[in-house]
Amino acid sequence: MPVLSRAATGILFKLMSTVAFTSMSTLARVAGQEIPVGEIVFCRSFFALIPLFMMLAWRHEVMDAFRFVSFRSHMKRGVIGAIGMFSGFVGLTLLPLADSTAIGYAAPLMVVPLAYFILGEQVRIYRWSAVAIGFVGVIVILWPHLDVGTLGDRPDSQRTGAMFALGGAICAAFATIQVRRLVNTETTAAIVFSFMALCATLALLTWPLGHVLPAIGQWVVPSPWKALILVMVGVTGGLGQIFLTLSYRYADTSLIAPFDYFSMIWAVIFGYIVFADLPSAYVITGGSIVVASGIFVIWREHQLGIERAGQRKVTTPQG
Repeated sequence: MPVLSRAATGILFKLMSTVAFTSMSTLARVAGQEIPVGEIVFCRSFFALIPLFMMLAWRHEVMDAFRFVSFRSHMKRGVIGAIGMFSGFVGLTLLPLADSTAIGYAAPLMVVPLAYFILGEQVRIYRWSAVAIGFVGVIVILWPHLDVGTLGDRPDSQRTGAMFALGGAICAAFATIQVRRLVNTETTAAIVFSFMALCATLALLTWPLGHVLPAIGQWVVPSPWKALILVMVGVTGGLGQIFLTLSYRYADTSLIAPFDYFSMIWAVIFGYIVFADLPSAYVITGGSIVVASGIFVIWREHQLGIERAGQRKVTTPQG
C-alpha cells in the first residue's frame, strides 16, 4: 500500500475513533440522568469486550489476551484506569459535554512531567513551556466552576463535575505512564483485556455497595431503551479502542495524534444536538490554549524523534 494511502487510512481510523469515543461520552451522559455511574462503568467495560474479541478473533490473537508477563503491573494500571473512568463518567454526568472533553485534554499535558519524574525521560525547556501554557488553558476552563469572586455562581453539581473530570484526567495521565511500561513486555490484547475486565469487576462491586452507601447510587433495572443505550456505551467505547489501535498500525503517532482534538468538534456538535448545550467563552478560550499546547508537545516529540534517529544513524557503523 503506498505511503500516502497508509497515512490517509491511519488518519481516517483516528477520526473514526474520535467519533466513537464522543458517541460513547454522549450516550453515557444520557444514561447518567437515571443510571448510577457504577452501572454505566460496568456496561462500558463489559460490552466493550464484544468488539474487542471480534477483532482479536479476526486477527487470530484471542489467546494473547490471556498471556501476562507481569500480572501485578496489569492490576496496577487497571486500578488507576478504573478510578479515572469512574471520575470521568461522574464529570460527564454533571458537566456539559464540551466542558468535560476540554478538561480531559489536560491528560496528555500531565504525561510530560510524569514521564520526567517517573520514567526519567529528558524534557527540555520547549516542552516545559508548552505544558505550563497548557495548564493556564486548563485553569481558564475550570475558572467558572471554581468558587471564586462573582464567578462562583455555577451550580454545585458543575463544580463537583469539574473536579471529577480533572481527577479523571490525572488518572488517565498516570495510566498512560503505566501503559508505557507495559508495552515493553505485554501484548496490546492483554493490556486492553485486563483493563476492561478489571474495570467491569470493580464496577460490579458497586452493585451491593449501593444499598449500603446511598452516595454511590443503587443499580436499577433499565428500560429497554436505556438498556440499549448502556450496551451501546460499551460497544462504541470498544469500537473507539479498535479504531485507535488500527490508526497506529497505518500511520505514525506524530501524524495522527493531533487529530485527537477533533473530538472537541464532535463534542460541541453532539452537545448542541442532544443537550442544547453551547460551549462558554471560557471553554473555547481555554480549550484553544490547551489544544495549541498539546499540538506543540506532539510536534516537539516528533522533532526529537527525528533527531534521535539521525544520531543513531550517525553512530551506527556502516558495513
